[in-house]
Amino acid sequence: MSLLAFSLLVWAISAIAMALTWWMAMHVKNAGFVDVVWAGLMAFAALLAGALAMGSEVPRTLVALFGSTWGARLSLHLLARVLHEPEDGRYQALRARWQGSPARFFAFFQAQAVVVALFAVPFFAAASQPDVHGAFLGAATACWALSLAGESLADRQLARFRADPAHRGRTCRAGLWSWSRHPNYFFEWLHWFAYVLLAAGAPLAAWSWIGPIAMLLFLYRVSGIPWTEAQALRTRGEDYRRYQRQVSAFFPLPPRGAS
Repeated sequence: MSLLAFSLLVWAISAIAMALTWWMAMHVKNAGFVDVVWAGLMAFAALLAGALAMGSEVPRTLVALFGSTWGARLSLHLLARVLHEPEDGRYQALRARWQGSPARFFAFFQAQAVVVALFAVPFFAAASQPDVHGAFLGAATACWALSLAGESLADRQLARFRADPAHRGRTCRAGLWSWSRHPNYFFEWLHWFAYVLLAAGAPLAAWSWIGPIAMLLFLYRVSGIPWTEAQALRTRGEDYRRYQRQVSAFFPLPPRGAS
C-alpha cells in the first residue's frame, strides 16, 4: 500500500468515527470526547500502519506497539477526565463563542479527522523501514519509553493535584510541573522522535519528520499551549501569570526565582 492510499484510508475511517463522536458529543453536551477519540484513532492508525506497511517485521511491530500503547494510554486518561468532570473550559469557551452551533462543532470534529491522517504519516514512514539498524532501534525504544513514562508521570501528578479540593483556583507546581508549564505536551512531542529514529535511512524517512515538526507547531501555535493558557488565565488569573513568569513554557528547565 502506498503512503497516499494509507493516509486516505485513515482519514476516511477517522471522518466516520468523528461524525459519530460529534453526534454523541452534541447529545451529551460535552465536546471533550473529541480528544478521547482522537487519541484512540491514533492508536488504531499505528496498528494499521504496522499491518499494511511494506517494511520488515521489526519496525512494523514496533510502530504498532509504540503508537497503540501511547494512543490507548492517552485515550483512557482523557476518558476518565471527560466522564468524571464537567466539559473542559476550552470547549465551554468555544461553545459560547460559536453559540453552540452544531455545524461549527461538526467542522471542528472533522478537522481532527484530518489531523489523525496527518499524524499517521510518521507511523507509515517508520513501518516502511526495510532494515532498521541496532543503534537506531535502541535509540527509538529509549525515546519512546522515556516519553511515555514522562507523559504518564506528568498526567498523574496533575491528576493528584486537581483531586484535592484545597487546590481549586491554584496552579499545579508538583514535580515536572515546576520545570515546565506543559510537561505532558513536551513528552508528547518527544514521543514523535521515536518514529524519526525508526525510519532513519528508509525511503520514506523524510515523512517521519511530520510528527515532531507538526506537533510542535500545533502545540505552540494552534490548539495546545495557546488554548490551555488562555483558559488558565481566565480561571486562575494572577496565580497563573506568576507561574508563567517563573516556569518554562515547554522545555523542562529549572524554575526562575519568585517575581
